[in-house]
Amino acid sequence: MNVSVNENCIGCGLCTCTCGSVFLMLDEGVAAAKDEIYPEEEPLVEEAAESCPTHAIIITREV
Repeated sequence: MNVSVNENCIGCGLCTCTCGSVFLMLDEGVAAAKDEIYPEEEPLVEEAAESCPTHAIIITREV
């Protein structure tokens, strides 16, 4: 699984509250995701993506 945060992010912080081990807030006031996602983090990453009010979290699955 790969995850990224796009330009729709409004910096609400919901993702960092849901999965702080993957998401962090940048000095610019928007979120970013770390590069490496561990399998045990995937359910919380999915929850964060589903909860994002602007749908700024993009999940891609490796084939």
